[in-house]
This record gives sequence, C-alpha cells and structure tokens, in this order.
Amino acid sequence: METINPTTGERLKSFDTWSEQRVEAALASAATANPGWQATSFAERARLFHSVAAELRNNSAHYAGIITLEMGKVVREARAEVEKCAWGCEFYAEHAEAFLRQEIIQTDASSSYVSYPPLGTVLAIMPWNFPFWQVFRFAAPSLMAGNTALLKHASNVPQCALAIEEIFHKAGCPKGVFQTLMISAAQAEKIIADPRIHAVTLTGSEAAGRKVASAAGAALKKTVLELGGSDAFIVLADADLEQAADVGIASRFLNCGQSCIAAKRFILVESIAETFIEKLKHKTHSLRMDDPVREDTQIGPMARADLRDQLHKQVTDSVTAGATFALHGGPAAGPGFFYEPTIIDHVRPGMRAYEEELFGPVAVVIRAKNEEDAVRIANDSRYGLGASVFTRDVKKGERLARHIQSGSSFVNGMVKSDPRLPFGGVKASGYGRELSVHGMREFVNVKTVWIR
Repeated sequence: METINPTTGERLKSFDTWSEQRVEAALASAATANPGWQATSFAERARLFHSVAAELRNNSAHYAGIITLEMGKVVREARAEVEKCAWGCEFYAEHAEAFLRQEIIQTDASSSYVSYPPLGTVLAIMPWNFPFWQVFRFAAPSLMAGNTALLKHASNVPQCALAIEEIFHKAGCPKGVFQTLMISAAQAEKIIADPRIHAVTLTGSEAAGRKVASAAGAALKKTVLELGGSDAFIVLADADLEQAADVGIASRFLNCGQSCIAAKRFILVESIAETFIEKLKHKTHSLRMDDPVREDTQIGPMARADLRDQLHKQVTDSVTAGATFALHGGPAAGPGFFYEPTIIDHVRPGMRAYEEELFGPVAVVIRAKNEEDAVRIANDSRYGLGASVFTRDVKKGERLARHIQSGSSFVNGMVKSDPRLPFGGVKASGYGRELSVHGMREFVNVKTVWIR
C-alpha cells in the first residue's frame, strides 16, 4: 500500500499490509463493540456525527491536502469533497431516527409493526477517486443505524484511509466502532466469509463487484454494489446548447474525469451535433491543466500511471477502429500522470469507447438520428448508473428520462450524489442503494413484530 504523488510520480510512503493476527484483533474489536453501539440512542450517535462534521470542517485544508497528495484531485475539489462529507454526517445525524422509526401496521394482531434493528458489522471496500466521500456516504447511515464498520480502502490512498479513522477517534467514537484495515484484496475476500461480518458494501469496478458478490453470496451476506458507469449525456435539438455545454464540461472533467457518474457518452441529435461539438471543443481547450495544489487549476493528473495507460489504449483502439479526434489530447510530456483533455467523435457500436467505461478526461461523442434514437443509444450499454437529458421542453425531457435504464436521470442538470436522494445503479452498474432513507435501510433487518 503506497502513496505515489500523481503530480510527480514520486513514491512518498509505503505501508505493510496487516498480519492475520492484527486482522483478527480488528474483527474481535468490532464484534465486542457491536452490542454496546447498538444500545446507544440515536441522540448519542448524532452527537458523534456532529463532532465528526465539525472535525472535517475545522481541518478541511489538512484533509483536502491528503486527498490531493494521494490521488491528484485539484485542491478546490478536494475541499468541496471534505465539506460534502460533513454535510452527509449532519444529514444522517438529523434524520436517522425518523428514517428508522417503527412503522405501525394494522393487522389481526393486538399490535404489529415493522422495526429496523442494525445487522451487525459492515465491511466496506472503497475506491480511490473520492477517497473521503465514498467512505462517509456508507459510514454515516450505517453507523447511525447502529452497525459497526470496517474499512478496506484502495491501496493507493492509505493515508486517506488512516486519516478517516483518526477523524472518528478525534470525534470520540468508541473503540471498535469504526476501523480502517490495512489489507489486500485477497485478505478482504477471506474476511467476507468471517461470521462476524454481516454485510458488505463495495464501490468499485465491475470486475471487483463480481468477485465481492460471489464471495458474499457464498457466505450468504447482504451486499450493496455501486460499480462502473458510462453515463449518457443526451442533447436534443431544442436544448440550450450553451448551458448544456457548460454542464457537460463540468460533468465530464470534474475530478479529471475519474467519476462513475461523469458524462461519458455525449449523445447528440444530428441536427445540432456540429454546433455543440464546437462549443465543447472551445470550452475544453480553455481548461487549465496544472499542479492540483494551485487554486486556478481545473484538471490535475490522473491517479495512477496504469490508469492513464489503460485510458490511452481505449482511445487509440477506438480511433484505429474508425473514431475521429475532435480534440486531440493524450498523455502529457513530463513528470506525473497527466492526460490532456480529449474528445473523440463518430463513435459507433463495437468500438471500445462505445462499449466500455472510459475513466478519465476523454469525452465520447455518439450521433443520434432523433430523440428516440438517442434514448435507444443511451440504453445500448451494459451500464446503468446515471443519465442526463437536455431540452427546453421539460415535460418531454422528463418523459425521455423515465425511459432511460439508469439509477438516476437528470433533466437539464448534471448527475450528482445528494444525501437526500437514493444513489445507485442497475444492470452492470450494480444493485442496492446508498444515501437517503433507502440507503440507510440497506443494512438493517426489516423486522416484523406481531403481538396478541
């Protein structure tokens, strides 16, 4: 587990993975802490999460600096990520009790109701691209519900993982309630089978999701999987093209394009395609790519060298197959893992850029004959995380959005996660939901109580 600065390529720090004895101690600690934590009141848990939010805000610059150092996120976006974590903590501190309140059901019993007790200990396997937010969006609802939590973070953000555990300790979290495990993927698979683990949540690649689902299924453990996405960004003939281009730029190139819900496939109705592409090119060309610690930087480096190489191979293979460059970027010269923003046009079925998720600063343009064809193309993907539709006719936009196979559809807006709304996907983008009341009820026992 290593910290390699994506801006320079310099290896800064390494951590040994834990021994079996240390993993066993962590599992035992979580199991020991579980009954006491379940017995605490919502008010007590809420006090903890208000303290966590205060710690995040009071030391935002420090935590943002760790994010930028380890995965290259521009510092403005890193601070925004830390702030979003604080918001998520406060949201569940304020709403958890209402979300899990007993539901009275009238039956032939003297009294009957549904209760929502916690499952036990949740193992979270989290990715590097939003190294704080991904963790807190699982941890806040899971812990507020009364579960204990173990975190296996991505191997390239070990200092983020340790910092998050330290935040909980500073806020007064009881021993064993939240722990970071410094373990490998192979160790995580073994831990899934342990009877002291009651559920697993993963945010990551489709391949990782299949492995975790298989291991958890064999052990009959509940899972929530938020996997890859190849989100459609549909622009109709009557759209406000300037607005759509501004939102498209923000959605595609936020976090250097390394977001599951980034606008990855720009599906353009043919009549406005040329005009929109020109706007997209102009706005993309003006983005400042530089050191992510600079306040005016808009695009930093990609997180790892292998990810940059993989992205570039997807692009070159697609161009070889007939796609064209609308804006020719690619790997930047010099140190670090920078990839200049790129737009590829005339992408068609069978090309890698059409069939696969491109996780980086590359916009894919697919041309549609009309509105119906645009929806067909949007659904012609094994992924189904998010989607956007841009049109001046809001009713039409809503009608089309409802026909897109995705976990969320946004009309005239950028797909984003929000604690108030459920988040997740369909098809190869996974199953289950995070956030909102729906996410909170994923890791509880929906329990019937019947009394005569």
